[in-house]
Amino acid sequence: MVRCLKCGLLRSDPVADGETLARLYSKSTLDYSDEIPNLRLTYGRFLSRLLNHVSKPAALLEIGCGNGFALEEALLRGFSKVRGVEPSRTAVAAAPAAIGSGIVCDMMRPGLFGEGEFDAICMFQVLDHIPQPGPVIAECYRVLKPGGVMLCINHNSEALSARILGESSPIIDIEHAYLYGPDTMSRLFLEHGFRILAGGPMLNTISIAHLIHLFPLPRGLKARLLYGALAGTICRWRVRLPLGNLFQIAQRP
Repeated sequence: MVRCLKCGLLRSDPVADGETLARLYSKSTLDYSDEIPNLRLTYGRFLSRLLNHVSKPAALLEIGCGNGFALEEALLRGFSKVRGVEPSRTAVAAAPAAIGSGIVCDMMRPGLFGEGEFDAICMFQVLDHIPQPGPVIAECYRVLKPGGVMLCINHNSEALSARILGESSPIIDIEHAYLYGPDTMSRLFLEHGFRILAGGPMLNTISIAHLIHLFPLPRGLKARLLYGALAGTICRWRVRLPLGNLFQIAQRP
């Protein structure tokens, strides 16, 4: 990763082109299924918060929706209509029929949805992966109704854990085209006409097993912790921690 001296944004060097990423993501698999119950708790709290900013009934679009688990959660939280965009064919095929029928297997791009079609849009750990975020944010603005809101949750390059771990941080990943801090993420949305309603560090609900998986421990020690005598019990425990993630809620005026 290299940091732009002008804007402070961290970017991959080089950044993979959109066509290559689209091809790779179309073949990707769902490799975090064990953690989905905890992700539903984390994202669900923010979906409820997002719903407070829109009138009801409310239509939601999720970009990078995987198998649609957050869309299911959104319906439970009070959204009346949900749609999704997801490039992975495997993930879309794994979605429940009622949810999968509303998922477009594609990358977010112009022409997929009508202008002003949605009251809210969410992206969970997706913004980091987009090689050209400007056009995507502009398209989100277009498909939102005036007064509509957008929620992003992604890695925080300014988090204490990222600063301490440096190159060993799990957020330093070949899949991440850019890494954002509070200021750079706000500026991205402000430059595309949004106003910022809320944002900052957040807490994640996570299993002990996934926490161990993420932490940069020696392979042997990590294996003993994950597969030792007590692992079956302890690794299922869940905790709520500040894991170095960032949320932002922005509104189309």
